Amino acid sequence: MPATQDFLEFEQIRDGIIILKNKGLRVILMVSSLNFDLKSDEEQNAILYQFQSFLNSLDFSCQILAQSRKINIVGYLDGLKEIEEKETNELLQIQIQEYRRFIQQIISTGVIMQKSFYIIVPFSPMEIQMTKNQGKKILKSFSGLTEEMFQRAKTQLFQRVEFVSLGLRACGLQSVPLNNNEIIEFLW
Repeated sequence: MPATQDFLEFEQIRDGIIILKNKGLRVILMVSSLNFDLKSDEEQNAILYQFQSFLNSLDFSCQILAQSRKINIVGYLDGLKEIEEKETNELLQIQIQEYRRFIQQIISTGVIMQKSFYIIVPFSPMEIQMTKNQGKKILKSFSGLTEEMFQRAKTQLFQRVEFVSLGLRACGLQSVPLNNNEIIEFLW
Protein backbone atom coordinates (compact mmCIF):
# COMPACT_ATOMS: atom_id res chain seq x y z
CA MET A 1 0.00 0.00 0.00
CA PRO A 2 1.50 3.37 -1.00
CA ALA A 3 2.30 5.94 1.67
CA THR A 4 0.34 9.20 1.85
CA GLN A 5 3.49 11.09 0.83
CA ASP A 6 3.43 9.27 -2.52
CA PHE A 7 0.25 11.14 -3.44
CA LEU A 8 1.61 14.58 -2.57
CA GLU A 9 3.04 16.58 -5.44
CA PHE A 10 5.82 18.11 -3.42
CA GLU A 11 9.03 16.70 -2.08
CA GLN A 12 9.69 19.01 0.84
CA ILE A 13 9.11 22.41 2.41
CA ARG A 14 12.27 24.38 3.10
CA ASP A 15 12.98 28.05 3.89
CA GLY A 16 9.35 28.97 3.17
CA ILE A 17 9.57 27.30 -0.25
CA ILE A 18 7.66 24.28 -1.51
CA ILE A 19 9.95 22.02 -3.55
CA LEU A 20 7.91 19.97 -6.00
CA LYS A 21 8.80 16.46 -7.15
CA ASN A 22 9.65 17.89 -10.58
CA LYS A 23 12.08 20.25 -8.73
CA GLY A 24 9.91 23.30 -9.34
CA LEU A 25 9.78 25.82 -6.49
CA ARG A 26 6.76 27.69 -5.11
CA VAL A 27 6.33 30.49 -2.57
CA ILE A 28 2.87 31.20 -1.20
CA LEU A 29 2.04 34.83 -0.45
CA MET A 30 -0.87 35.52 1.87
CA VAL A 31 -2.57 38.66 0.55
CA SER A 32 -4.79 41.10 2.42
CA SER A 33 -8.18 42.03 1.04
CA LEU A 34 -9.98 45.31 0.59
CA ASN A 35 -13.65 46.14 0.46
CA PHE A 36 -13.96 47.22 -3.15
CA ASP A 37 -17.64 48.19 -2.79
CA LEU A 38 -16.81 50.81 -0.16
CA LYS A 39 -14.48 52.62 -2.57
CA SER A 40 -15.65 55.51 -4.74
CA ASP A 41 -15.97 54.96 -8.49
CA GLU A 42 -12.75 56.89 -9.01
CA GLU A 43 -10.89 54.75 -6.45
CA GLN A 44 -12.31 51.55 -7.95
CA ASN A 45 -11.15 52.54 -11.43
CA ALA A 46 -7.69 53.43 -10.12
CA ILE A 47 -7.40 50.06 -8.34
CA LEU A 48 -8.57 48.16 -11.43
CA TYR A 49 -6.14 50.05 -13.67
CA GLN A 50 -3.27 49.44 -11.25
CA PHE A 51 -4.09 45.74 -10.94
CA GLN A 52 -4.35 45.39 -14.72
CA SER A 53 -0.96 47.10 -15.11
CA PHE A 54 0.50 44.80 -12.48
CA LEU A 55 -0.80 41.66 -14.23
CA ASN A 56 0.46 42.89 -17.61
CA SER A 57 3.92 43.53 -16.13
CA LEU A 58 4.37 39.90 -15.05
CA ASP A 59 6.62 37.83 -17.31
CA PHE A 60 5.84 34.63 -15.41
CA SER A 61 2.63 32.91 -14.42
CA CYS A 62 1.12 33.16 -10.95
CA GLN A 63 -1.75 31.31 -9.37
CA ILE A 64 -4.37 33.31 -7.46
CA LEU A 65 -6.24 31.32 -4.83
CA ALA A 66 -9.25 32.32 -2.72
CA GLN A 67 -9.82 29.90 0.14
CA SER A 68 -12.88 29.68 2.39
CA ARG A 69 -12.69 27.78 5.67
CA LYS A 70 -15.23 27.22 8.41
CA ILE A 71 -14.28 28.86 11.68
CA ASN A 72 -14.91 27.17 15.01
CA ILE A 73 -15.46 29.96 17.53
CA VAL A 74 -16.50 27.81 20.49
CA GLY A 75 -13.18 28.62 22.17
CA TYR A 76 -13.82 32.33 21.64
CA LEU A 77 -17.27 32.05 23.23
CA ASP A 78 -15.83 30.06 26.15
CA GLY A 79 -13.22 32.78 26.65
CA LEU A 80 -15.93 35.43 26.70
CA LYS A 81 -17.85 33.39 29.30
CA GLU A 82 -14.73 33.29 31.52
CA ILE A 83 -14.20 37.04 31.15
CA GLU A 84 -17.86 37.63 31.96
CA GLU A 85 -17.63 35.52 35.14
CA LYS A 86 -14.45 37.30 36.30
CA GLU A 87 -15.76 40.78 35.55
CA THR A 88 -16.62 42.72 38.73
CA ASN A 89 -18.32 45.67 37.02
CA GLU A 90 -21.97 44.68 36.61
CA LEU A 91 -22.51 46.94 33.58
CA LEU A 92 -19.55 45.39 31.72
CA GLN A 93 -20.76 41.94 32.70
CA ILE A 94 -24.15 42.66 31.09
CA GLN A 95 -22.47 44.02 27.94
CA ILE A 96 -20.28 40.90 27.61
CA GLN A 97 -23.33 38.69 28.13
CA GLU A 98 -25.29 40.55 25.43
CA TYR A 99 -22.32 40.37 23.08
CA ARG A 100 -22.05 36.60 23.64
CA ARG A 101 -25.75 36.18 22.87
CA PHE A 102 -25.34 38.29 19.72
CA ILE A 103 -22.45 36.08 18.52
CA GLN A 104 -24.43 32.91 19.32
CA GLN A 105 -27.37 34.28 17.34
CA ILE A 106 -25.12 34.94 14.33
CA ILE A 107 -23.75 31.39 14.57
CA SER A 108 -27.27 29.93 14.70
CA THR A 109 -28.17 31.59 11.37
CA GLY A 110 -25.30 29.95 9.48
CA VAL A 111 -21.72 28.84 9.37
CA ILE A 112 -19.01 31.41 10.05
CA MET A 113 -16.44 31.40 7.24
CA GLN A 114 -13.00 32.92 6.94
CA LYS A 115 -11.94 33.91 3.45
CA SER A 116 -8.21 34.08 2.74
CA PHE A 117 -6.39 35.10 -0.43
CA TYR A 118 -3.08 33.78 -1.70
CA ILE A 119 -0.79 34.19 -4.68
CA ILE A 120 1.47 31.28 -5.53
CA VAL A 121 4.70 32.40 -7.17
CA PRO A 122 6.52 29.73 -9.20
CA PHE A 123 10.10 29.21 -10.31
CA SER A 124 11.70 26.32 -12.12
CA PRO A 125 15.43 25.61 -11.78
CA MET A 126 15.23 24.71 -15.49
CA GLU A 127 15.03 28.48 -16.04
CA ILE A 128 18.52 28.74 -14.54
CA GLN A 129 19.71 26.02 -16.91
CA MET A 130 18.16 27.89 -19.86
CA THR A 131 19.79 31.16 -18.77
CA LYS A 132 23.12 29.42 -18.30
CA ASN A 133 22.97 27.83 -21.77
CA GLN A 134 21.28 30.76 -23.48
CA GLY A 135 23.79 31.09 -26.33
CA LYS A 136 23.81 27.36 -27.05
CA LYS A 137 20.01 27.00 -26.92
CA ILE A 138 20.59 23.62 -25.37
CA LEU A 139 18.62 22.49 -22.38
CA LYS A 140 20.34 19.66 -20.62
CA SER A 141 18.16 17.05 -19.00
CA PHE A 142 17.31 18.14 -15.50
CA SER A 143 17.47 15.38 -12.95
CA GLY A 144 18.35 16.85 -9.57
CA LEU A 145 18.43 19.98 -7.47
CA THR A 146 21.88 20.62 -6.03
CA GLU A 147 22.38 22.96 -3.08
CA GLU A 148 24.01 25.53 -5.37
CA MET A 149 21.09 25.38 -7.81
CA PHE A 150 18.61 25.64 -4.93
CA GLN A 151 20.31 28.77 -3.58
CA ARG A 152 20.39 30.43 -7.03
CA ALA A 153 16.79 29.45 -7.71
CA LYS A 154 15.78 30.69 -4.25
CA THR A 155 17.38 34.08 -4.95
CA GLN A 156 15.55 34.43 -8.26
CA LEU A 157 12.29 33.16 -6.78
CA PHE A 158 12.41 35.76 -4.00
CA GLN A 159 13.09 38.47 -6.59
CA ARG A 160 9.81 37.43 -8.18
CA VAL A 161 8.10 37.42 -4.79
CA GLU A 162 9.34 40.97 -4.15
CA PHE A 163 8.13 42.07 -7.59
CA VAL A 164 4.67 40.60 -6.91
CA SER A 165 4.56 42.18 -3.43
CA LEU A 166 5.40 45.62 -4.85
CA GLY A 167 2.73 45.24 -7.55
CA LEU A 168 0.14 44.29 -4.95
CA ARG A 169 1.18 47.14 -2.66
CA ALA A 170 0.53 49.57 -5.54
CA CYS A 171 -3.05 48.22 -5.57
CA GLY A 172 -3.46 48.83 -1.83
CA LEU A 173 -2.89 45.18 -0.85
CA GLN A 174 -0.38 43.86 1.66
CA SER A 175 1.29 40.49 1.23
CA VAL A 176 3.55 38.27 3.29
CA PRO A 177 5.22 34.97 2.37
CA LEU A 178 4.12 31.97 4.42
CA ASN A 179 6.77 30.28 6.57
CA ASN A 180 7.22 26.49 6.77
CA ASN A 181 4.62 25.97 9.52
CA GLU A 182 2.07 28.21 7.80
CA ILE A 183 2.60 26.31 4.52
CA ILE A 184 1.98 23.00 6.28
CA GLU A 185 -1.22 24.38 7.85
CA PHE A 186 -2.27 25.79 4.46
CA LEU A 187 -1.79 22.43 2.71
CA TRP A 188 -3.69 20.46 5.33
